[in-house]
Amino acid sequence: MKKIILFNIKNILLVVVGTLLISFATSAFILPNDLVIGGVSGIAVILFKMFGISTDLLVFIITWLMFILSFIFLGKIFTIKSLVSTIIYPVGVTFFGKAINSNFLSISYGNYSEISVLLSAIFGGAIIGAGLALSFLGGGSTGGVDILAFIVTKKIPKIKTSEAIFIIDGIIIILGIFAIKDLTLSLLGVTSAFISAQVIDRIFLSDGKAFIAQIITSRYLEINSDVSRLLNRTSSIINILGGYTLKENTMLLVTFSYNQYNELIQIIKKNDPKAFVMIIRGHEIYGSRWNEH
Repeated sequence: MKKIILFNIKNILLVVVGTLLISFATSAFILPNDLVIGGVSGIAVILFKMFGISTDLLVFIITWLMFILSFIFLGKIFTIKSLVSTIIYPVGVTFFGKAINSNFLSISYGNYSEISVLLSAIFGGAIIGAGLALSFLGGGSTGGVDILAFIVTKKIPKIKTSEAIFIIDGIIIILGIFAIKDLTLSLLGVTSAFISAQVIDRIFLSDGKAFIAQIITSRYLEINSDVSRLLNRTSSIINILGGYTLKENTMLLVTFSYNQYNELIQIIKKNDPKAFVMIIRGHEIYGSRWNEH
């Protein structure tokens, strides 16, 4: 019981730290330079340019609107994963925005405007990527426009979530070109988004978007049931022979995507804390039953 509590505390801390990093980078680098990198901040910059509404207010409204849509279309269990980020992100953006412009954390961009924007795109994307990776490691959902992607994949199962996110962010970036009317700035936004994706790869994925779990357990039926019910993943049940004990055992083989890592670990710990687990990255996985969530 103590291990489970510590495990959950660690995950919550990862999500909190990750969301704070995203909030800081958004306030310090993205919003002040009108960089459209997709997501909630991208929509906020576009609407600010069109209507002059405060970006802090827009971030708050859009974040909670996505949370409500998630509750309506994706259900309570899924939505609760994004609650921590939904609360912290808009508050963090406002806090860091005010702190940066105060004596508490005064940040000057100097007189080198072009270099400042370039560095903002680089470091903003890198810090946001690190924050997203930490949130994923903690099993949290960052919410935001990713909610729209999950809704799309629920309505159109043939579309992968990664594809839906790419399409939605692409639309936001394209709209940003027309709203900002500055191609150089728009391209820097694309650069920042690319850097963010690369940092996520390095910290969390390490060049692999799919994972394979080999679970040796006597509670394979219970784990298999939860994997199917909660993760919507299929698995293979394999009879094995222990090399040291020469006793027969059972191994469950499960393929899953990066945002399901934490859920799978929780399923295993709940059903069999003593299970022997090996997780490796899948370089390429094909097949009609494989669909990244």
